[in-house]
Amino acid sequence: MSHTSKKETKISRRGILPLLGSLALLPYLGFSKDTDTKETTSTDEEFKTLLKSDGTTVKVKVTALKKSKVLKKNVSNKSLLSWLGRKL
Repeated sequence: MSHTSKKETKISRRGILPLLGSLALLPYLGFSKDTDTKETTSTDEEFKTLLKSDGTTVKVKVTALKKSKVLKKNVSNKSLLSWLGRKL
């Protein structure tokens, strides 16, 4: 009487393919590090994009804008272009 147990059987290629397929799906399950908590605590400030006199843009905190004073409120297009140093 020879009894073959399942422990002695070798794993075939057909048995390895589902294992490899399931391992390929592991990155999509969401075991990654939670990045939302660290980023939201450091970037609680809101920024607004403004234009400098040389034509480049700058990100400025909204709280700094609220504390600033307005020098000239309604600027015409002609005076804005002259402030930028461009000709019409």
